[in-house]
Amino acid sequence: MSTSTWTSAIWATEEFRAELCAFLTAAVGVPERVEVVAVRPWSAVWRVTAGGRSSYAKQNCPGQAHEARLMARLARLAPDHVVPVLAVDADRDLLLTADLGPTVHDRGGARDLATWARIAADAADLQRRVVAEVDDLHLTVLAPADATTYVADAVGRLAALAPDDPRRLAPEVAVLLEALLPTVERWSDLVEDLDLPLTLLHNDLHAENVVLAPDGTLRFFDYGDAVIGDPLAGLYVPLAMARQSLDLPVGDPRLWRIADAALEIWSDLAAPADLRAALPAALQLGRLARVESWRRCVATMTQTERAEFGSAPAVRLASLLDPVPLGSAAY
Repeated sequence: MSTSTWTSAIWATEEFRAELCAFLTAAVGVPERVEVVAVRPWSAVWRVTAGGRSSYAKQNCPGQAHEARLMARLARLAPDHVVPVLAVDADRDLLLTADLGPTVHDRGGARDLATWARIAADAADLQRRVVAEVDDLHLTVLAPADATTYVADAVGRLAALAPDDPRRLAPEVAVLLEALLPTVERWSDLVEDLDLPLTLLHNDLHAENVVLAPDGTLRFFDYGDAVIGDPLAGLYVPLAMARQSLDLPVGDPRLWRIADAALEIWSDLAAPADLRAALPAALQLGRLARVESWRRCVATMTQTERAEFGSAPAVRLASLLDPVPLGSAAY
């Protein structure tokens, strides 16, 4: 997919339909049915029925066209943590995965604190398994040491856009974020002092991207937003979504049960007290991964799509001014 000519409209063309059907036929036989599940500027998903079995096909926008390759690697490294991969075309970022049934959200699991703790722990276990492979994953790297520069560059770039550009960062927010840069540096120092290895961040890990497999294991999917970063930053999305799903206030101590389940996985590399102390700062830096994935998506959106979604990077960047789910980070 060329970024200079690509738009999400390609998914509605007969040419792409033929391309998709050829991919599916080679993998599972001639499909009896191909149903659109979701088409967004950043990805499209289809439910496929072939040979009496169902599966899901997916393709991402060019900025996130790493998922097929990544899922193939994860299926080898941690097959008990991801949905089964049936076929991959890495060059075209076409991915086919098995249908394991309703998501954890659809099963009602998002309202269960213990389920969120299990999601956090299993995600951390997957992170540990891929540490040695991160250089081969070829994903965007967001190291804590680079956080201040990343924020400063993003503020400058987004604030400089024309006033009528939906991607623009409001001048008054830009001033506040510029004043926050010394604090971002302190967050970075706190996280760096843990000396944890960089690893995979799912970057959109919530109950609608997890299924319960027949063998009782939780399986993750939807890695289009993935980046490489500090492992604790990966807790930002699940903690934020758990707080929302469980209807808990910011700083509710029950959220620590979820966080501690993941921190336990890293407790051989840093003292639990140190992990807990640095976690709020790590969660703030985890917001930058959301900025980055939205930046990648917005890059190839049409003007109409940008009118609806173009503000997302600026909104996520401005969220650095908000408290994290566990409460305010150290200032």
